[in-house]
Amino acid sequence: MSQTGTTEGVTGQDEVVDLCRELIRIDTSNYGDHSGPGERKAAEYVAEKLAEVGLEPQIFESHQGRASTVARIEGEDPTRPALLIHGHLDVVPANAADWTHHPFSGEVADGCVWGRGAVDMKDMDAMTLAVVRDRLRTGRKPPRDIVLAFLADEEAGGTWGARHLVDRHPELFEGVTEAIGEVGGFSFTVNEKLRLYLVETAQKGMHWMRLTVDGTAGHGSMTNDDNAITELCEAVGRLGRHTWPVRVTKTVRSFLDELSDALGTELDPENMDETLAKLGGIAKMVGATLRNSAAPTMLGAGYKVNVIPGQATAHVDGRFLPGYEEEFLADLDRILGPRVRREDVHGDKALETDFDGKLVDAMQSALSAEDPIARAVPYMLSGGTDAKSFDDLGIRCFGFAPLQLPPELDFAGMFHGVDERVPVDGLKFGVRVLDRFIDAS
Repeated sequence: MSQTGTTEGVTGQDEVVDLCRELIRIDTSNYGDHSGPGERKAAEYVAEKLAEVGLEPQIFESHQGRASTVARIEGEDPTRPALLIHGHLDVVPANAADWTHHPFSGEVADGCVWGRGAVDMKDMDAMTLAVVRDRLRTGRKPPRDIVLAFLADEEAGGTWGARHLVDRHPELFEGVTEAIGEVGGFSFTVNEKLRLYLVETAQKGMHWMRLTVDGTAGHGSMTNDDNAITELCEAVGRLGRHTWPVRVTKTVRSFLDELSDALGTELDPENMDETLAKLGGIAKMVGATLRNSAAPTMLGAGYKVNVIPGQATAHVDGRFLPGYEEEFLADLDRILGPRVRREDVHGDKALETDFDGKLVDAMQSALSAEDPIARAVPYMLSGGTDAKSFDDLGIRCFGFAPLQLPPELDFAGMFHGVDERVPVDGLKFGVRVLDRFIDAS
C-alpha cells in the first residue's frame, strides 16, 4: 500500500511526494476543445483523499469529463470571513518524446518529482491535500472556515471550471473574502543572506483573438494584388515585431523597489537590458510584466498549392497590464491596419491588489519561520489564473504556492515547458509553510 493509502502516523511531509506523483500520473491534458481525457478521474482522486479524513467533498461536472472538486473545512471561528485555497487539475499537453522522463510517470530523479503539472500546478494541489489531511487526522481545526477548490479547465481560460462554479454555484464560496492560488510564493535567491519569495498580487488581462483578412480568391499562377495571406502575414509580422512601450504599474514599481533594495543597486525599468540581466531565471517572467504584449501563435489559410484562398486567419495571445486595456486595443488596431478584422476567442480582465493586510503578514511569518532569510515581495504574473473568476465574487486573490527552490533551477522556464519538475525538498517546505500560514491567517 502506498503512503497515501495509510493514515496513522503519517504526516503531510511524509505523503506529499506520493500525492504529487499520483496526481501527475492521472493524465488531465487540456487541448481546449474537450478532446482530452478531462479532469474527472483526478477530481475523484482528490475527493477520495478528502473523504478519507472526514470531509464531504462535492464533484461538479460542467461538461462530460470536465469535473471540479469542492469541500469546506469548518474553522474554530465560523463567524470570521472564510479563506479559499484553489488549484487546477488540468495540465497543458506534453510530447513524451521530448522529455527526459515520461511526462505522466511522476518519476522521482535527481531530487525532483518530474512530470507535466509538477509546477503547474499539481505540486500545490498535492501540498494542499497533504496539509489538509494532516490537520484533519490530528484534529487541528483552522482558525476560520477554509473552502478547497480543485478545478477543471484553467489552462483554457477556466470556462468549465472556476467560471462555471462562480456563475452556477456561487453559494459554495459564501463568506469567502480572500484566496490563495498558483504562481506565487516561490523563491529567488539573491545571496546567502537573502531569499525573496515572490507573491502574486497582480496579473495581466487577456485577449486571445482571431484575426481575419478577406481577399480575392484565384489561381496561384495569376498576379493577385488582393492576396489575403500576404495582407495577413504583413500585419502579423508588424504585430510580432512591435516593441510595446514600458508601463510601470503599482505592483511592478513595488517589486523593482524591493529588488533594488535587495541587490543594493537601482533598477531602471526604462533600461530593460540592464535591469533584466540582474534577474537571472525570473527575467522572462518579470520582463513580460513591464509592457502589454501580443504574440502571434497560429496561422491558417488555403487548401491547395495552386489556389489563392479568399480568406486567411491568425490567432494571437494578447495580454494587457492593469489599467491599460484601452491603450492596448487602440495600439493593436493601429498596428494591424484597417484590413484586419479581430474578434476575441477568450478575454478576461487584469487584476491588481495591494500587498498589505493580515493575510500578507501571515505569508511573511510562515516563510520566515521556515527560512530565516526569507522576504516576501509582491510581483505581477504575466499570465492569468482562476483568480480572475473568483474576483467577480469580491474575493481578494493572491498567488501563494510556497516553494524554496535551488538558485540554478529555471523555475519560470518550466511552466508549459519540457522536463517540468519540482524539488522533493521544495514540496516538503511548501507543506510546512502552508500549515503555518493557515494557523496565522
